[in-house]
Amino acid sequence: MLGWLRRLLGDETPDGFTGTLTGGEHVLAAATAEQGHLVATRFGLWLPEPDGTRRVGWHLISKATWDNDVLTVIEAEEAAQAGESVVIADLPPKRFALRRPGKIPTVVRERVTASIRARYRKELPGGAAWFVQRRLPGTQGEVLQVRPEPGADDDVVAEIAREAAEQLRGEAR
Repeated sequence: MLGWLRRLLGDETPDGFTGTLTGGEHVLAAATAEQGHLVATRFGLWLPEPDGTRRVGWHLISKATWDNDVLTVIEAEEAAQAGESVVIADLPPKRFALRRPGKIPTVVRERVTASIRARYRKELPGGAAWFVQRRLPGTQGEVLQVRPEPGADDDVVAEIAREAAEQLRGEAR
């Protein structure tokens, strides 16, 4: 379909975008990198992959920076469950050179920041861990994520994460 006709009908995805937006998901910003299209929606950031595109929820973007026309995105993977908490680990950064970034850098920064409800760094024997309460995109739900720093004892981190999630659940009642 012609680009102008798609936009007229409410589909603002860029020509050649291979992702499929879900109900209630609309484009907030889009830009094109050498790897393909980046599309920001209320649910997350669609990233180009070798075999298509993939949406990363805002709550799973640990960090995003904009510098010298390059957007760098650090995605977190859910490494383990600790009670109702999730232990996360950062994946290697992905870099996207954007000649015409449009609103992508601003929207990404705003959405990642808005997904963070609270954060706290706790020193532990051998290391530390970040405890981050994040909003889940497209829902009223939240998740407590825990990102151990190198040297932190995984068992200690998991136990504290379980206790923190239970305490937060009790406060929500």
